[in-house]
Amino acid sequence: MRKLRPQNFRLLVISSVFLLPFSLCQVLKAQEVVDKMVATVNSGVRTDLITYSDILWQMALQPDTPLSNPSAENLNASLRLIINQRLILQEAEKLPTIAPTDEEVRTELATLIKQFPSSTEFQQRVERVGLSAEQLREIVRQRVAIQKYLDFRFRSFTVITEQEIAAYYTDIWVPRRRRQTPGVIVPALEKARAEIETILTESKIESDTDAFLDEARERAEIVYLDPVIK
Repeated sequence: MRKLRPQNFRLLVISSVFLLPFSLCQVLKAQEVVDKMVATVNSGVRTDLITYSDILWQMALQPDTPLSNPSAENLNASLRLIINQRLILQEAEKLPTIAPTDEEVRTELATLIKQFPSSTEFQQRVERVGLSAEQLREIVRQRVAIQKYLDFRFRSFTVITEQEIAAYYTDIWVPRRRRQTPGVIVPALEKARAEIETILTESKIESDTDAFLDEARERAEIVYLDPVIK
């Protein structure tokens, strides 16, 4: 089994969404694209199928990702993201208490749309890959479930010590501010504390998530069905 390395997973959770196979045929730029199975992911809970449509939908919901004649690099990057998301969602669904609410789904959808230059462009991309409103809502619901699981599993238990804040301030924050704004008085530690604590918290969560995904991929059975996309 080929091991997939996460690429800044925290960013992908924010900028991308989990996708499910809803149909066997999608339309891309007036050209009929016959769907095909690309991979399966089984972490012991169930087996999830990843199709070519899933990859197109992933790309459509990522700003600045071209849809015409997608490159192998973009296809494979989207596939890696989807595999990571499937592994997390399979774990998240074991905790029904963190199921997304309707309001959380609406808020997340609004946030997603704002990542695009306009709502019109967002709608055009969605329609281009044949994604219905109902399907889009399900995608967003699962994205929220993933985020809530990560917050529950990692953010709730992340502790930043005073020693870590002080070391970051001295070794990284102060030198960086002096490079960026030479000649300007550097704010005291107390004024920088909140920013530093946020930076260190997100860094720890990303590191813990990466480790979690490494272990999840080791345990999971990931089968590639398309020899071109992998």
